[in-house]
Formats: sequence, C-alpha cells, structure tokens
Amino acid sequence: MIRSLFGSAALATLLALSPAVGTAQSLAGPYLAGRQAAILSDYEAAARYFSQALARDPSNPSLMEDAIVGQLSLGRVDRALPIARLIEEQGLRSQAAHMTVIADLIANEDYEGFLARDTETQGIGPLVDGLLVAWAMIGADDNDAALAEFDRISEERGLRGFALYHKAMALAGLGQFEAAEALFTDEAGPLQQTRRGAMARAEVLSQLDRNEEAVESLRASFGTAADPELLAMIEALEAGETLPFTHITSARDGAAEVFYSVAGALRQDAGADYTLLYARLARYLRPDHIDALLLTADLLESLDQYALANAAYKQVPADHPAYHAAELGRAAALRQSGKPEAAIEVLEQLAKRFGELSIVHSTLGDVLRQQDRFEEAVAAYDLAIELDTESVRRSWFLHYARAIALERLDEWDRAEADFRKALELNPGQPQVLNYLGYSLVEKQIKLDEALAMIEEAVAASPDSGYIVDSLGWVLYRLGRYDEAVGHMERAVELMPVDPVVNDHLGDVYWAVGREREAQFQWMRALSFVDPDETGGEADPARMRRKLEVGLDVVLEEEGAEPLKVADED
Repeated sequence: MIRSLFGSAALATLLALSPAVGTAQSLAGPYLAGRQAAILSDYEAAARYFSQALARDPSNPSLMEDAIVGQLSLGRVDRALPIARLIEEQGLRSQAAHMTVIADLIANEDYEGFLARDTETQGIGPLVDGLLVAWAMIGADDNDAALAEFDRISEERGLRGFALYHKAMALAGLGQFEAAEALFTDEAGPLQQTRRGAMARAEVLSQLDRNEEAVESLRASFGTAADPELLAMIEALEAGETLPFTHITSARDGAAEVFYSVAGALRQDAGADYTLLYARLARYLRPDHIDALLLTADLLESLDQYALANAAYKQVPADHPAYHAAELGRAAALRQSGKPEAAIEVLEQLAKRFGELSIVHSTLGDVLRQQDRFEEAVAAYDLAIELDTESVRRSWFLHYARAIALERLDEWDRAEADFRKALELNPGQPQVLNYLGYSLVEKQIKLDEALAMIEEAVAASPDSGYIVDSLGWVLYRLGRYDEAVGHMERAVELMPVDPVVNDHLGDVYWAVGREREAQFQWMRALSFVDPDETGGEADPARMRRKLEVGLDVVLEEEGAEPLKVADED
C-alpha cells in the first residue's frame, strides 16, 4: 500500500538532513506547506510545494514519492514519470512510482517491456499485477497464455470475481462471444452485475444475434430506471441493430479496465485519495473511459475538491449519453462550493435539453428549495412527479420534498396531502413522520396523532437528534413537561451545538420550574447562532427577550397560550 501523503516518514527524513541552517530552512517551508496541502487534499498546492522541496533535495525518496502522488492525483502522469523512473533506477520500492512506470509502458503498448519486469519488486499488488500481466500477454499476441493467467488468478482466494470478469471481457474483445456469454451467465459475480458489466453483456448478446435477450437482461438489471445511455442502447437493440463490442477494443483498454474495476472495489474500503490514483490511471490509459472520468469527479467531490471535480465533469462531451449525469454532478459540486446560483443555472439549462428526465427537475427543485425559492421549487417538483416512472423508492421522496416547499409557502392543505402520500408510498419513513408530526405540533392541530407519528419516528431512528427533539417538543406542547425533559436532554446530547435544540431544552426547563438551568440553555443556544439573525426557529432576539423577562412574559407578549400550571404534586 502506498504511504499516505501526510505520513511521518518524510518528516523523519527532513529531520535527518544536513545541519546546514540555510538548506534546512529552504526545504522545511515547501515541505511543510506540501504536507498541509496533502492533508487537505489540495493536490494543486501539494504537487507544487513537494516539487519545490524536491528541487532542493532531489535524492530524497520520501519527497519523490510525495511529488509523484501529488501529480498522479491531478492526472499528470507525464510530470510524475521522470521522478518515478528515478526511483526505480535507484532500486527503491514505491507503489506510486511503479504504478506510473507501468501505466506509461502500457500506454506506449510496450507489453514486452512490462512483462520483463519483476512484479515482486516492481509491482503494484497481486491482483492488479496478475490482471495486467494477462492483458499484456494479449497485447503481445499470446492469447492462450493470457486466458490461462486469468484462470490462475481465479484460483486465488477472493480474486475469482475479478479474474473471470476480465476473462469474459478479454474473450469478447477477441471475438469469442459464445465463451464470453458463458462466463457472464455462469459466473454472475459482482462486477458482471454492475452497470458497466450489464452493458458489456448486452453488447455480447447483440453480437450473438440475441437482441431480445439483451433487452431482457437490461430490463432485469435496471427496470424502468434507465438513463439516456441505457435507453439509447435498448432502443437500438429493439430496432434490430447489432451493437459493436465497445467496452474492450485493445489490450490497453483492458489494462484501463483493471484500474477502473479495482478503483470501484477500493471505493468501499480505501480512502478516496488512494482510490483516486486508480481512477486517474484508468482515464490516462483510455481517455474515452467516461465512467472513469465520472468516478474521478465523484471522488474529488467527496474530498471537497469542488473546483477539480467541476473541471472533471466538464470534460464529458456534450454529445455523450452520460452528459446529463456529468452536469448533475457538476451542479452538485457548484452547490457544495458555495455557488448555488451557478448550480441552478446549470440545472435550468439541463432541464431544457433533458426535459423528459424526472431526476433533472427533482434535483433543480432540491437546490431551489435550499435557496428558499419555494414557488419555483414546487414547479420543478410538479414536473418531476409528473415524469416519474421509477420505483416507489424515489416517488415518496418527491412528494416529501414538495410537501416541505408547500409548507414553507403556508399551503398547508396541499403540504399535508403530500406528506401523507409520501407515507402511503413508504410507510413508517421516519423523516416524513417527524416532519409531518412536528408541523402538526407547531400548528397546534391533531396533537395526539402527531405524538404517535413522532414516537414511531423515534423508534425507527433513536439516535436522530432532530427526531428526538421533536418528541420532546410535542410533549411540551401537550403540557406534559416532566415527560419532555428526558427526551430534550437526550436531543441535546445528540446535537450539543444546535441552537434550536438547546433553545427547546431551555423552554422545557422553564416549564418545570428549573429557571436557572433554562437561562443557561438559552445562553448556550444564543452562542450557537448568528447574532444578526432574526426570525426563524433559532431567533436570537427571542432568546435574549426570554433571558430578560422569562418565558411566561414572552408568551404573553406574543399572544400565545400560557404554560399549563402543574398540580401541587
């Protein structure tokens, strides 16, 4: 496994450098800056600073590896390659360096050069090395040896699924479609069941003049939730077209598929920064590998590198069937980087081009709702619901999201109908139960039903601070103050710095006569909100007023019902 960018090995190396003060100081600055950038996954800065440090100490192995990883994370294999070659020339082991050199050999179709390497000392890992060797054998026109190598790997514990998936791809790439289909049918491993695997099998079936089976297999895998790329494939199959096998057209494509499929597996267990290296190399070996590009963008987004993610999404050609998926991803990256208006613009343009896709309108509705543009959000959700032909799993959320927007517009009758429709589609859904129950409490209607809903939501999500807070609050609204205390205290434990939850606990404490503790909670709540904010649930002006005169006076000033008087017991 590659050493982490922010490990301590390079720091130890730095401390062991020559005692010359000028040299140490000139190296320490860029090294420490690079290390900090690496911790933040700021690859542009990391690559720049580590390169500066390496220029001042060009024989430092740790700095060489850090520089390679920084460049690979940006997809700049050409900049990483000279450093990687230097590491190997010095006989040093570095997974990052070996990955870079191997990728370059395969990109240049130097399969003999790759096969001459010693994978024990210059390899990446058993699975990747074995699969790459098999593909390199195909590149070297030794197909029988390649197929035997896939079989050998399949005997290794835990590697069978990978080996047989790649063998099926290799057989299809060699035109042996019957043998490939036999593997897809008999060895339905996890990779064969992925979107990419299902599409590859459909192409194989089409090559065998079995278009009807190909359509059935796609329908079985994706149901009605097909995206434009899948729909285009299904339409072509139903029209009687023979689809070419596009997933693998060369040994180089096969090697790219190795890095991509391993990246997909690593995504579940390894860090996104490590997985990113494999996704970048898959795209380097096959520039038209759009799935690898989308994975790269998604990983960058998960690492909070929104500018890099946005740049990656924009590389998907406008005429590619996956363009809508890339634009949806780009909108998400823009929104998360604090540019919601830019995200809305992207989605509005997308809606003009892909107006038949429910997900485009629902995503636009989500962003509009988050920007408090509720009327526009409702209009977007209306279209999404009208177009939605997917499973109940998605339909319930569309009604739930539209209900939230309608509730904010004070269109309660329509909102309640949508909340109840969402529950009809997804009974017991805790988010819906909580939101509807809480709204009923705030409106002081159907309180017994609201209590039952929120109790059910708490039973389903006992560690959700918002839902536990709702239970405490409905009990408070019902005048059952003593019962409310424990739930509100639990909610604060779950969400200790949430201003609304702390404010609610203060009100409950006041209601049971614990006035000093109530004042403490209001002060805590006040410390967690913007002092300039007014209105809303977390209203600092209201908190200050309660601290001045107490909750009873505030309720009287608001014309609200006074607190219920407890009996003497």
